[in-house]
Amino acid sequence: MGTGLTPAPTMSADEARSEAHRCLMCWDAPCIRACPTGIDVPKFIKQIATGDLTGSAHTILSANILGASCARVCPTEVLCEGACVMNDLQQRPIEIGHLQAFATDDVLFGQRQVFTIAEPRGTSIGVIGAGPAGLSVGAELAKLGHRVTIYDANEDPGGLNTYGVANYKMDMPTSLLEVAFIQSFGVDFQQGVTVGADVTVDSLVEAHDALFVGVGLGSVPPIGLPGEDLDHVEDALAFIASVRAGGVDLTGQRVAVVGGGNTAVDAVTQAAMSGAERVYLLYRRGRAEMGGYPKDVDRALRLGVEFVHWAVPIEILGEGSVAAIVCARTDFDGDGTVRTIAGSEFTVPVDRVYRATGQAKRSSFMSLLDGVECDPSGRVVVDEEHRTGNPRIWAGGDCVNGGKEVVNAVQHGKLAARSIHKTLVGKE
Repeated sequence: MGTGLTPAPTMSADEARSEAHRCLMCWDAPCIRACPTGIDVPKFIKQIATGDLTGSAHTILSANILGASCARVCPTEVLCEGACVMNDLQQRPIEIGHLQAFATDDVLFGQRQVFTIAEPRGTSIGVIGAGPAGLSVGAELAKLGHRVTIYDANEDPGGLNTYGVANYKMDMPTSLLEVAFIQSFGVDFQQGVTVGADVTVDSLVEAHDALFVGVGLGSVPPIGLPGEDLDHVEDALAFIASVRAGGVDLTGQRVAVVGGGNTAVDAVTQAAMSGAERVYLLYRRGRAEMGGYPKDVDRALRLGVEFVHWAVPIEILGEGSVAAIVCARTDFDGDGTVRTIAGSEFTVPVDRVYRATGQAKRSSFMSLLDGVECDPSGRVVVDEEHRTGNPRIWAGGDCVNGGKEVVNAVQHGKLAARSIHKTLVGKE
């Protein structure tokens, strides 16, 4: 996890100072309210304008320990930048995301510590999952002097930030440098450990004073199509992870991605950027119903991705590997549900099919946790402090909200950390 990494450039120092001076430094800033972690945006921008990059990074990272990655992967156009008062003045909103990346990169890639870590308290917290929620709760508790051990099944920490974010949004070094920064707080990462197989949940509950569950969601399950067992039919997240590992060349190939959310849009964009000859996004509703953010959809369209709306796959054809995907046209029924139009089938020749139709919940894993309940949709039930029904177990991130943004998972970790700290040592 280390050093020797360089950030993808966001802004030059001159560009950052110039952009920072555009900010009106609003008193009751709507950009703060629009950020799930409540970053004091006017403050960190003013610190950039005055040349205090370390102070700016401290302001950001105090509210959002994953501020560098969130600067890149957050849908800023609908969060902080979408709320910028410049929009009301018919002017370009402040480039908050780029400014945030500029300030945090200065600290992360320089491997400089901006926090004072409290003296050890003799308390121990176990965290299951090294994704955004787990990193957040671990960092916050370590800063407060608690001993934190994070157990994670993957080779490297970071969860989706490391494995599941499209390269065009954020490169892997940024995620790994954030992990290294958090590791410098004294957090112990136990990678390659599958809880429930390599170590039991009961042993972790016994070994720690509190346990936080941030296991995220599972893989994208099969759709159930004939031919789905052919070669080159794959989970879209697995495809993105392969691209991040440097192992995918789609030159001259035809690719279909099934789905209409952010993962689907990331996958078609990444396929187009990986040399694919033709890229199709197949979605059973219209563009207005897509979950993918408009900015990302527009980028995919500029790259030549063909969006095939009102189409549902019904069969994958091929001998050994994919040769084509058969779809049927759809529309809305009278009650608003999607229906397939009889006799509307058409065939799209493709060499690869990627599923982006939603990730599976971790219900079977949650059944291992005594007192932890899930709602009918498979999400872990927690209170406002992210306590589960077990007084020693907290939870947050995608396993609680069903899959939102990195910034939401970070906030879950913050809230859980405050509750765990209060429970173990009381109010100070």
